[in-house]
Amino acid sequence: MTAESSTAVYRRLLRYVTPYWPVLIIASLGMAIDAATQAAFAFMMKPMLDGGFVDQDPFVIKWFPVMIIVMFLIRGAGGFMGMYGLAWVGRKVIRDLREQMFNHLLRLPSSYYDNASSGHIISMFTYNVEQLAQASSTAITVAIRDGLTIVFLVALMLYHSPSLTLTMLILAPAVAIIVRVISKRFRAISTRIQASMGDVTHVTEEAVEGHKVVKTFGGQAYEAQHFDKANEANRQLNMKMMATNAVSSGVVQLAGSLVLALVIYLATRDPDITVGTFMSFIAAMMMMLPAMKRLTGIAATLQRGIAAADSVFELLDITEETDEGKISLDEVDGLLEFRNVTKVYDPEKGPVLKNISFQVPPGKVTAIVGRSGSGKSTLISLIPRFYDPTEGAVCLDDRDVREYKLADLRSQISLVSQDITLFNDTIRRNIAYGDLADASDDDIIRAAQAAYAMEFIERMPDGLDTLVGENGVLLSGGQRQRLAIARALLRDSPILIMDEATSSLDTEAEKVIREATDELMRQRTTIIIAHRLSTVENADQVVVMDNGEVVEIGTHQKLLDKGGLYAALYRMQFRDESEPAPVDAH
Repeated sequence: MTAESSTAVYRRLLRYVTPYWPVLIIASLGMAIDAATQAAFAFMMKPMLDGGFVDQDPFVIKWFPVMIIVMFLIRGAGGFMGMYGLAWVGRKVIRDLREQMFNHLLRLPSSYYDNASSGHIISMFTYNVEQLAQASSTAITVAIRDGLTIVFLVALMLYHSPSLTLTMLILAPAVAIIVRVISKRFRAISTRIQASMGDVTHVTEEAVEGHKVVKTFGGQAYEAQHFDKANEANRQLNMKMMATNAVSSGVVQLAGSLVLALVIYLATRDPDITVGTFMSFIAAMMMMLPAMKRLTGIAATLQRGIAAADSVFELLDITEETDEGKISLDEVDGLLEFRNVTKVYDPEKGPVLKNISFQVPPGKVTAIVGRSGSGKSTLISLIPRFYDPTEGAVCLDDRDVREYKLADLRSQISLVSQDITLFNDTIRRNIAYGDLADASDDDIIRAAQAAYAMEFIERMPDGLDTLVGENGVLLSGGQRQRLAIARALLRDSPILIMDEATSSLDTEAEKVIREATDELMRQRTTIIIAHRLSTVENADQVVVMDNGEVVEIGTHQKLLDKGGLYAALYRMQFRDESEPAPVDAH
């Protein structure tokens, strides 16, 4: 990242601070008071020593202790205003950024989630954003407070002795060079630290989510080694950051000590400098050195913040889902058509779908079957526009689905996926989710009954108000799928997509659900992907896919009579009733 781009990133970050400028002004005033009182204390050294110790002035002896107490009370109030005010602004900025990031994340296209690691995304919300808090509050606090402190102290030293002050200022170019050199290194290391934190989070998340597989297959040692590698890389990068910071601080202090030695030597040779003047000058100089050290130290904080801001803004700059549709959609007939649809994810790997064309009649049940990797799930993901076709069009009621407003299009679709998603909430909230939140208990119960879910819900300790745990961990696989089916039934959309919706159910439960939903399917456009071919026998049409192409279309019986791929898949699945070989729908 160049210096120009770093400046642009920081300016963009500061735009999040500007809405809170009144508090920022109050905090800056507090820091100015803090800085001024430090210079005032150094100034008081001259009258206190010359008047109190040398001249034995009664006024100085009586009132200077009181003045010191008052001054430090003022300094304490100013310091609180500055520190608390900047912290308040910093946390507001973090809240606003996290809120914007999360809202943006919800609107990103599915292709982003295909390539992004959830661990790195979580790390961005936790670690990276906290670095922004340091850059937008702590760094500003140090820059304003210590910057003003140096200005006030330099002014005081110029008042006492311009010649000694100019001698001391030879330190400034050295500090500027040090800051410039280490800033580049800080920024590079900070970027790598953020990536390593994402690796740590990612490995941890995988081990937690896959703990059963880890235990079953004895993967503890492998996962521990994997984590140790990521953890050690993070430690080494942080130590590089600390080493750079320590070296830079040490160099600044060494330069300061050389200048201090020179100033003391010259001051002792000047007969016009009194003891009080000398001590006031030295006190100002000694106060200035820690301030200069802190100013050089914020380079690390600032560069961490800039690197973090760059990654956050990179996320915020990702284009959201394309929604150029102009047509509102209140109700549909349900005619779906794929017109010469081709889909390419990676040009090097070739098309996943190749020139697919067929119709899904309204109010009918269409089953899509085929071998693993034939493109079935990709095909149905084009209907709610999780992806758009590379070529061709998916049409609903003779219009390209891209012409409809995205929210209106999806409101017409109920989806039950093979990957069941439940939220750490009650059964009620998982069924009546999102747009369904206002559904009545009667409607929720009817949907649960139709999905054969009330049978186990009634046995739960709190019924519909039972918490299901993270992603429904407290429920069985079949129970989770029944809740997902109940959610789709409650929505009552004219288009129903069931992607292996009954894959985790036992035969008896699946039979009951099929009987409960058969009439419902007949009243709407239904697309079913199922690994059990027995579940598609009553479909109005069966679409057979192979290697991204539609190779057969017909009813179950006609396709069996034809003796093609569908018949081969059917015979393979039922060649041994005691040991079925289900067709994978992935």
